[in-house]
Amino acid sequence: MKKINEKMRTRFSRSFASLVVGLLIGLQSGYCYAAASNHERVEAGAKQYLINQLTDNAQDTNIDVDVVKIDDRINIPDCPTGFQYNASQEALSQSYISVRVSCKNNEWYLFTSGQVTRTKEIVVTQGAISPGTVLTSSNLTKAKVDVRRLRYTAFTDLESLIGARMKRRITDGQAIQSNMLCFVCKGDRITITAEVAGMEVKTAGIAQQDGVVGDNIKVINASSQKAIIARVASPEEVVIHL
Repeated sequence: MKKINEKMRTRFSRSFASLVVGLLIGLQSGYCYAAASNHERVEAGAKQYLINQLTDNAQDTNIDVDVVKIDDRINIPDCPTGFQYNASQEALSQSYISVRVSCKNNEWYLFTSGQVTRTKEIVVTQGAISPGTVLTSSNLTKAKVDVRRLRYTAFTDLESLIGARMKRRITDGQAIQSNMLCFVCKGDRITITAEVAGMEVKTAGIAQQDGVVGDNIKVINASSQKAIIARVASPEEVVIHL
């Protein structure tokens, strides 16, 4: 009888120990799951925050954000009111942006960061182009380009560049920028259109400067030899308002 009781106690002890171990493992797994969820929540929140902030200030620009993974060993407590994110305006203009994550319920905070890639669909060359080449739909195309590569104004409308001339040699796939071309080039013979009270008067002129559409350039009136400032309207015409 004594041996039977000892066996029963042994079985009970083993069952109880197994139950305790199971509960401990369950609690630990639950903690790890919660911790992992908070890590993921903060990472996703930081990414969305950056996308929202950057999209508001970037017209026609595609924003891609890659947030640095937070070390799993860092403890991130629950935040019932929701995590708050903040980055300075200066930081938002950079490629690597530091974001402060905090919670109103406690004094907890951490800094994470995201790598931002800004791309824009613009007009690029289709094949190498030599100086003096007139741009057409056959030597132009559109592609997404990292805006960090653009030092001057780029163009998004391919049709608006038809008729312009290249001022330098450029390679295949290079972004067309305002400093590379001219619609009216220095020395070109052009038409000067003067608009007066709804009427138009046209005369011949000679461009004294390079210019793209919308630029104001110096032009010599071929008849009077007087210099005027006129706005480039097309590869053949400049306009003045009197």
